[in-house]
Amino acid sequence: MLFNSTGFLIFFPIVALGYFWIPRRCKNLWLLGASYYFYASWNPVYLLLILATTVVSWTVGILIDRNDRRNQKETRKKWCLAVGILWNLGVLFFFKYAAFAAGSFVKGLRLFGLSVKLPVFDVLLPVGISFYTFQALGYLFDVYRKKISAERNFLQYALFLSFFPQLVAGPIERSGNLMHQLREEHPLDLERVKSGLLLMGWGYFQKLVIADRIAILVTEIYDHYSVYSGMQILLATILFAFQIYCDFGGYSDIAVGAARVMGFTLTRNFNGPYYAVSVSEFWRNWHISLTTWFRDYIYIPLGGNRRGRWRKYRNILLTFSLSGLWHGAGWNYIVWGLLNGLYQVAGDLTGRFRANLQRRLHIRTDCGSYRLLQRVITFGFVDFAWLFFRAGGLGTALRMLRHSLTNIGLFTFFNPNSLLCINTIPLSEKDFVVMLAGLFVLMLADGRRRRKVNLREKLAAQNVWFRWLVYYGLIFAVLIFGVYGPEYDASTFIYFQF
Repeated sequence: MLFNSTGFLIFFPIVALGYFWIPRRCKNLWLLGASYYFYASWNPVYLLLILATTVVSWTVGILIDRNDRRNQKETRKKWCLAVGILWNLGVLFFFKYAAFAAGSFVKGLRLFGLSVKLPVFDVLLPVGISFYTFQALGYLFDVYRKKISAERNFLQYALFLSFFPQLVAGPIERSGNLMHQLREEHPLDLERVKSGLLLMGWGYFQKLVIADRIAILVTEIYDHYSVYSGMQILLATILFAFQIYCDFGGYSDIAVGAARVMGFTLTRNFNGPYYAVSVSEFWRNWHISLTTWFRDYIYIPLGGNRRGRWRKYRNILLTFSLSGLWHGAGWNYIVWGLLNGLYQVAGDLTGRFRANLQRRLHIRTDCGSYRLLQRVITFGFVDFAWLFFRAGGLGTALRMLRHSLTNIGLFTFFNPNSLLCINTIPLSEKDFVVMLAGLFVLMLADGRRRRKVNLREKLAAQNVWFRWLVYYGLIFAVLIFGVYGPEYDASTFIYFQF
């Protein structure tokens, strides 16, 4: 069931109204049933997998906690944790990486003139498996580190792992944030309801008005890149950066808003990432729940930056390579992650040189023009890596780069007879203008947020007529300019495939 489907627009009000209407002792059971129904709407078989993961991780958590309370040897706790890790990563590997690993192994043997046939792993990737697997692992790590006590109530833990707003594409919630909220009472709060619905509307605006419109152009050019010029591929790559942001950011806002309507507070996943002045700052504001997960459970346990510069660089590259692999079973994803790690290593290595150069050239670093330059350069690096992420594979990405450099196509890109002076094929000029207007609104809102301006509070301080003008404006923008209609099939959110 997609957030941008008619089914969800019927499902969510029923669940929210039912949650506030039924007795308190039944609320979590109601949410658990709704969450399982939500997940089963893709494929009922998926329920067996998430149930198995729930049972194993819940049992392992209790065993770790029990051994700790009885002052048993640390070895027993480690063995229990190892079982939980092996189960979660084993299931994830089988469904997501087995075919990739087998294919890479066969190709590697061919380099040495060897040929071998392995079983074909043709399994359907369960929706959201990477997200709830990492949420379960985070829970086990926190229990092992004594940050939390193991949850004894199985139904409550099952709801923690399957809470429908964030089940299939995050945010990846920590047990310390969500678990205690499941024990608390959440009475109807009209202010929270209005705030949540407004955030959901903003998420729909990002998805339907911006992301799905950009997708038309990006999909056409990337799928048939050989017939387009390098400039058009460059345009598609730049726009993909905003497509994936509005697609995933839109989903996250809908998820956080839906939870807020019912009284729950989820982690905000984005904070104006394209205003970042460095790649490291970009990653502190992009997919925050995943970035902090890798920081806390991979980077810091590896040693972080505590064991010298070169080990720090190794840890950065390893963490970002694993992050790339988490996103997809393909070498292009690993290269994408590795590039983002290399950017940060290069930035640290050249930091002193750049500071000396700025001092000798008398370059002011405390002005807006310098920060603008930093943002443009950062976006350029990040966007170049996005090409590998979006391409169908590493070979395709490299062929696209070669084609772009040998067929720049300045004259085919610029069109003096067009109102925009560029050839926007395969997107009409009207849709291109709507897209640009949407991006302007997006960047304006992100800019205010980066300045720590609470737009909701600002809006609440305005006159009633102005507030409702904004509400209706948002609704009509989605209805009038959203990509939908009789021939429109509600498009899946990009991160559902991960």
